[in-house]
Amino acid sequence: MEFPGKKRRLIANPKTELYVHFLQFYGHPPLENISLTEFETFAVDRLKLLKTVENLGVSQVKGSEAYKSKLDKEFSNLLFPNKPDVKEEDKVGPNEYERRRKDHISHFILRLAYCQTEDLRRWFIQQEVDLFRHRFNRLSADQKSSFLKHNNLHYEMVGLEERKALSDKLIQSSYAVSGPKVEHQDYYKVPFQDALDLVRNRKAYLKAGYVYIPQQDIVITVLNDFRTQLSKALALTARSLPTVLSDERLQPLLSHLSHAYVGQDYSIQKNMGKISLEQIDPLSGKSFPLCMRGLHQALRENHHLRHGGRMQYGLFLKGIGLTLDQALQFWRSEFTKGKVDMDKFDKQYAYSIRHNFGKEGKRTDYTPYSCLKVILSNAPSQGDHHGCPFRHSDAELLKQKLQSYKVSPSGIAQILDLVKGMHYQLACQKYFELTHNIEDSGFSLNHPNQYFLESQRVLGGGGKEAKAEPPQRAPDVAAKPPPDPPALAEMAEDLDAYFQDG
Repeated sequence: MEFPGKKRRLIANPKTELYVHFLQFYGHPPLENISLTEFETFAVDRLKLLKTVENLGVSQVKGSEAYKSKLDKEFSNLLFPNKPDVKEEDKVGPNEYERRRKDHISHFILRLAYCQTEDLRRWFIQQEVDLFRHRFNRLSADQKSSFLKHNNLHYEMVGLEERKALSDKLIQSSYAVSGPKVEHQDYYKVPFQDALDLVRNRKAYLKAGYVYIPQQDIVITVLNDFRTQLSKALALTARSLPTVLSDERLQPLLSHLSHAYVGQDYSIQKNMGKISLEQIDPLSGKSFPLCMRGLHQALRENHHLRHGGRMQYGLFLKGIGLTLDQALQFWRSEFTKGKVDMDKFDKQYAYSIRHNFGKEGKRTDYTPYSCLKVILSNAPSQGDHHGCPFRHSDAELLKQKLQSYKVSPSGIAQILDLVKGMHYQLACQKYFELTHNIEDSGFSLNHPNQYFLESQRVLGGGGKEAKAEPPQRAPDVAAKPPPDPPALAEMAEDLDAYFQDG
């Protein structure tokens, strides 16, 4: 297939001009024809790489030696470029050139798959930004300057005389910078609106609307530019997506790629109806993540939850197997213990419950919230109980809650350290390990319903009766690959198998 572009720049020798650096800003789309086999292979390999970036971002501290080591290994396994120090003659060699070409093309393929919804765009941007940061930090000072110049990132250099005049100010405002370093280190003048993170955290000198940034910290500004550019590019790609999806060869593959991020949506269950209402109380203490355990406790105590709590908890219960009839009975029984009578419940609350099950309105079958959605959207206010307790709770209140759930003092300290570092999903995973008495959970936590299934697996010892079966996606006519070529059907099966395992 051919990648379209509004402006085509003639490149005399793409091996020397297009892939000068192992790191790219992806400013120009690929203009060559590629085979469908390459399209499929490149897309899946990059998705595997981004999935690794996501999982390591949860299980490891970003930038740590363990994080970098494991990510470098995945680069090597999937044949993506990750070595800034490559000899000039090797840049046009088949090995390095093909790696850089694969990196370039695969990025634009996934743009097509991940421009379709806001959630997909947010996920794709976050993983690509983390990937870019990892690579950029591997560059030397000279390589960073060369990269900025090559990509037309014209940050104004601060002259030696100005650095000397501002030496004291620069030393006081920049970490790990001393007098001699100020004179021998490059500094950039950047408009303050392009470096708000540095200004907010007082990590750079601000004067006359410009931030003075040492080269070691320029990555923050470059990442902001990369994020902004990629966000705009995805919005533009989404506009032209209908044309791309009209190609019957690509539509099913792109559909599977985008669904692969969503993974198990926990909406359609084989075990639907196998969870009884009497089981909810004991299950909440054994297998519910902290966010759902707190919602359940608040519901039992107050006999009411506000809209945000009803949505988050109601969809979670749907995901673990409650039927519509069970859900109506559960919520009606609890609400009528408080200030809501039967008639008021049927008029004000029953509709939204049926709506969540796809029985009202647009007939959309809503899926349970992922950890990302719980953490990033609709923060709780006074009187609310939804959200992520590791993200939205005061540290002291979180400590008291963990103590009430019999978490050990040392375990609480570990969790609070992770929360302080803003590793909320990792904190939840540590809570899982502590409450299930295991050293390593063996999975990367991304969803409250995933927590429930893994808990049932651990507590049931892997037995079929104790383990709730994972959800299966309903047949999707639009996602079925056409019979020609047959390789697409095999590709779709491989994708489903890979991401069900993850």
